[in-house]
Amino acid sequence: MTTISLETAPNEFIEATGIKFAYRRLGPREGMPLILLQHFTGTMDSWDPAVVNGLAASRPVIVFDNSGVGQSSGKTPDNVAQMVADAEQFIAALGFAKVDLLGYSLGGFIAQSVAAKKSGLVRKLILVGTAPQGGEEHLLKVLKQAFSHKDAPDTRLPLFFTSSAASQAAGRAFLERASVRTVDRDPESSKAVSDPQAKALIDWCASKDPENAILNAIDQPVLVVSGSDDTMLPEGNAYFMFKHLKNAQLILYPDSGHGALFQYSTLFVDHVLLFLNN
Repeated sequence: MTTISLETAPNEFIEATGIKFAYRRLGPREGMPLILLQHFTGTMDSWDPAVVNGLAASRPVIVFDNSGVGQSSGKTPDNVAQMVADAEQFIAALGFAKVDLLGYSLGGFIAQSVAAKKSGLVRKLILVGTAPQGGEEHLLKVLKQAFSHKDAPDTRLPLFFTSSAASQAAGRAFLERASVRTVDRDPESSKAVSDPQAKALIDWCASKDPENAILNAIDQPVLVVSGSDDTMLPEGNAYFMFKHLKNAQLILYPDSGHGALFQYSTLFVDHVLLFLNN
């Protein structure tokens, strides 16, 4: 029997509120589903197979393209609130009454917002390389710097990893893993995705929340993860969330940037499963 992996899982589609969402389902059919919410301009094929397959070895895992991204229809929203509504509609269409959420970067904004609603949908929450509302971001500056590295074979090397030899080697290994799938890959994101998502990300961090209303509303157990040198959404955001959430654990990976979960893929999977299973 062939094991379904991120590299081989068929693209499936489900419609909700007029949007045809593309998704892939991995792992066993039974158990608490883990829904993965992706980073700025990321698609299903931007995930690290080592991370997704590792998590799916023991639980149902679903990756998807939110509205207007990848193979999903609709227009890419320019605000987090609409991204939240679309993600909730997708989860509802799958028939899940309770899920675990893993939100990475921009996806972490969505995950926080869903959990804060106290709807009973979210059991546990993993926030990776992300920021609270009103947090610190350097998206445009970091993108400009990454694209200035003309010798880099992929902008994700300077964007997601530190300049150390070890981090860059881990980055190249990640890119190799993420390129294995060649059939039915998601298309690369265009300006129709990047422009509105950039606005949503910048606006979220520019909208101050002095009362920490969203963080204070999250009662669920939370695992907060960051790289030690995240230039896009600095690691200080992770510590801030850890301090202001009611029930949070914090992990900082050494010599790593925005892609810490990819650099330490095996360790990250172990930490997430330990958190989810206890």
